[in-house]
Amino acid sequence: MRQVAIVAFAQSRHTGHDTGLSEPELILPVINEVKDATGLKRFGFTCSGSCDYLAGAPFSFVSALDAIGAWPPISESHVEMDGAWALYEAWVRLQHGDVDSALVYGFGKTSMGDPRTLMTLQLDPYYLAPLGLDQVSFAALQASAAGVPREELDAIVRRSRADGRRNPFALDLPDELPADPVVEPVRASDLAPVTDGAAAVVLAAGELARQLCERPAYVTGIAHRIEPHYLGLRDLARSASAADAARAAEDGLGPVEVAELHAQFAHEEPILRRALELPDDTVINPSGGPLAANPVMATGLIRIGEAARRVHDGTARRVVGHAAGGPCLQHNLVTVLEA
Repeated sequence: MRQVAIVAFAQSRHTGHDTGLSEPELILPVINEVKDATGLKRFGFTCSGSCDYLAGAPFSFVSALDAIGAWPPISESHVEMDGAWALYEAWVRLQHGDVDSALVYGFGKTSMGDPRTLMTLQLDPYYLAPLGLDQVSFAALQASAAGVPREELDAIVRRSRADGRRNPFALDLPDELPADPVVEPVRASDLAPVTDGAAAVVLAAGELARQLCERPAYVTGIAHRIEPHYLGLRDLARSASAADAARAAEDGLGPVEVAELHAQFAHEEPILRRALELPDDTVINPSGGPLAANPVMATGLIRIGEAARRVHDGTARRVVGHAAGGPCLQHNLVTVLEA
């Protein structure tokens, strides 16, 4: 297996409202930042992650290429998923051996519409969508099944918001936690906030990684697994696909200093901790995680980038970045990074 590392990571200063920037304008600063960090102006492969439902237009990712520069022609691909899966495709592409660098980016503007309505449109149109349940209703079913004590959930939210206030890229959310449920037992504070933002990562293989970065974050394990779309076919109190992805990425994660988890609801964090069998001393989401900033289609990529940043700055040697997609942690991607 070819050695591949994350050598640069950048993200926007996320906002909870529309600042008037178009998607290319949102993306361009983070692309320029990773270019400046690596000195690269062109890449062997480029891959992006976004959602046409958020933009309200088919093939909306094409306009984002204005921020990349597609002339002279580039080798480019796109996934209609979080940018974490674009990173996975880029990692696979680098295994081919004919290119040594890849640019990966993800972006989303959820402030332009109602995420609960938009995500419902992506459900199975025959069996799930007609039920009228949205992503928060599904999350409430999972929260009920998981049975995490209210005190633990509130502690997770407060810790995430406090860490987010120390993160210049996250939202500044208050300490006060509203007690009224949105959908019982999920409260408003348990939900990831509406967020606009973008992120970019540069992957490099072999000797190039060592040339571009003093402390590359090497991908020593990466895998993703998915469960059935229909909630009645799986145990919502656990995440079998996250556990399977962790085993496939690396047979037993073992000691992990930092784990960035794509938990968009407070109750998902304990489920993921158990699924990944994370040690008690593992630091969870020191960036604040999705509960402090959730730019849909970039949040999972940011989890991997934030984990990599701990390796880059020398504060950790072995970290995990996790991404999730679909209702109730249906689809999970686990990335193990080491110095």
